[in-house]
Amino acid sequence: MGHDDPPGLPLGPLQRFLTAAAPGLLTGPLEASLVAGGKSNLTYAVTDGRRSVIVRRPPLGHVLATAHDMGREHRVMSALRDTAVPVPQMYAACPDPEVIGAPFYVMEHVAGTPYRLASELEALGAQRVRAISERMVDTLVVLHAVDPEAVGLGDFGRPQGFLARQVRRWKQQLDASRSREVPGIDELHARLTVAEPTEGPPGIVHGDFRLDNLLVDDDDRVRAVLDWEMATLGDPLTDVALLHAYLTMPAMVDSNAVSDASLAPGFLTPDETLDRYAAGSGRDLTHLAFHLGLAYFKLAVILEGIHYRHAHGQTVGAGFDSIGAAVEPLVTQGLRSLRPNQED
Repeated sequence: MGHDDPPGLPLGPLQRFLTAAAPGLLTGPLEASLVAGGKSNLTYAVTDGRRSVIVRRPPLGHVLATAHDMGREHRVMSALRDTAVPVPQMYAACPDPEVIGAPFYVMEHVAGTPYRLASELEALGAQRVRAISERMVDTLVVLHAVDPEAVGLGDFGRPQGFLARQVRRWKQQLDASRSREVPGIDELHARLTVAEPTEGPPGIVHGDFRLDNLLVDDDDRVRAVLDWEMATLGDPLTDVALLHAYLTMPAMVDSNAVSDASLAPGFLTPDETLDRYAAGSGRDLTHLAFHLGLAYFKLAVILEGIHYRHAHGQTVGAGFDSIGAAVEPLVTQGLRSLRPNQED
């Protein structure tokens, strides 16, 4: 690696690959910087001084299983190129881990802001915040309106039994990060296993749809939906319920380790979000209880995993101490979601 190469991205091999795979995209010597790192896939901005592109690769020192994610992310965004869903243009993909040390893909560098904190939004004023939160919902409506078959994603997932698999998968995640007693979490899982929901017609599920996975431009339009590593085919209401849970979470969790964007004045309330989605999509949300229970279970498991890693000294940084305290309120909310007609 050259002395100016960021960790995980040797620029010489990248340049040789691009010269062959995307002639003329970047010319001249490359410079790169890490835009976003962490436990998720790594994102680099790479420029030749004239144009900038984005390179995505799995985290450093990760098992090769995540190679799978790279291909999936690239495939779903490529498939959505000619739809109304805003996605970056894909330039090239390299499944061969030998080139830079891991599979990777190269895409358009879209200008825009991933708003994560209420403080970032407050500066815009309530009217613009409302518009941004409405467009966030409308973008999800547009995604769920795409026919997977029509864009070549008919085999992108197995929609049959999707919800039951989700419950099993998150239970496995929980079992892998148990370090303490979390009151109610096993009851929540048990209720999800017996509450067999009716699965709606399958669609493309983003898997982690929230404002800070969108790039919003200066005219408050959503320019790109990012972070497709969880994408699959399944019941779109899982995206809707997870978004609702993300929007309610800041009221329960005192931590900047999660996005608190929904606390900004003007932001659609969680229920207004559901109403707007229902109106835009024509989908029936009367049976959202199961999906909300699953969403809170999933968030509780994710935060418990972060708490577990933090307790074992595997994460450093501010905000992690309070994450552990957020798990129990999420479990409580999940249990409450599954018995909406009973008084507590």
